Amino acid sequence: MKVILKQDVKGSGKKGDILEVSDGYAKNFLLKKGLAEQASSVAINSLRLQKEAEERRRAEEIAAIRSLAKAMDKSKVTLSIKCGENGKVFGSVTSREIAAKLAELGYEIDKKKILLKDPIKTIGDYTVEIRLMEGVSAKIFVTVVPET
Repeated sequence: MKVILKQDVKGSGKKGDILEVSDGYAKNFLLKKGLAEQASSVAINSLRLQKEAEERRRAEEIAAIRSLAKAMDKSKVTLSIKCGENGKVFGSVTSREIAAKLAELGYEIDKKKILLKDPIKTIGDYTVEIRLMEGVSAKIFVTVVPET
């Protein structure tokens, strides 16, 4: 019997897969528990349309992320922080502070996407990478100045 999986089934396949399984397995397990539906021509066509729509939506999302990365690349962010006489910073500049400053510039970026090798603990200029998704990243310039 041909079935279309509605959910991932361990040992059988992933959601959306079309499988040929034994009648007993299909009726007594997959269909009974709602893990699959019988593969009719209408259901197969519906699945194909859903996959095409998902691919189109995903392509638009990737294009939007790439345009955001291009717009944000080489942006300059200036942060002021309390420091002592010799330029030693009290505390450090974190990814949360960088994300807040980017939000002021109009870029809503999750702080987890901002990659800091080490916390910024001195005054100066730094290059920070923002990984928006796999294979798409932007580099921004962060300038840390003493608070007056």
